[in-house]
Amino acid sequence: MADRPRRIPEATVARLPVYLRSLLQLAGEKTGTISSERLAEMAGVNAAKVRKDLSYLGSYGTRGVGYDVEYLLFQMSRELGLTQDWPVVIVGIGNMGQALANYPGFTSRGFPIAALVDADASKVGHEVHGKRVRHIDELPDIAAEQHIAIGIIATPAHAAQDVADRLLAAGVTSILNFAPAVINVPATASLRKVDLAVELQILSFYQQQRDNEGDGAAAPAPSADAAG
Repeated sequence: MADRPRRIPEATVARLPVYLRSLLQLAGEKTGTISSERLAEMAGVNAAKVRKDLSYLGSYGTRGVGYDVEYLLFQMSRELGLTQDWPVVIVGIGNMGQALANYPGFTSRGFPIAALVDADASKVGHEVHGKRVRHIDELPDIAAEQHIAIGIIATPAHAAQDVADRLLAAGVTSILNFAPAVINVPATASLRKVDLAVELQILSFYQQQRDNEGDGAAAPAPSADAAG
């Protein structure tokens, strides 16, 4: 019987993109190898955690040498599914949706914006960053035509759950929610939430601590990138 793939913990998965960002920087600088200590410093975690995380990829480095940057990049990209493109649909073309549609980094990282969707008839038919906005009722056809892998919700809060339901009905089971709302999806779907207000509130907490300390001795705010 073939061995089952080793399950990677969720906290480790959350740190892999942080390591990947550091490795891309190192590759751009033509750095050939990196120690776990240096990678830990760049990622904002401890070296033991880096070694444990990378062991899930089957990468253990070489004593006295470290990890090969290019090979680690390959392993990490493969594990994160970045060896292929994942077409994205943005639902909600208000200020946030337009900003996301205009961000060129998605395509360069393997997440091309394949379609823009809105329920507002006054926006349908207009072009944003070279893409024509289509009506949300077309979502099933769009998902099938464009092989949509990921849906981004950038609507007002009151519409977010309905949009999530429509995405799921269209077969889109990976959702990134920018709407300031709690939405529910079945266990068979993947949901991530980006709440800028929450991040600002966390920063506010640590800023207040520093102000109260007066001498800057308060504990530094943890990096969300290296959570877990």
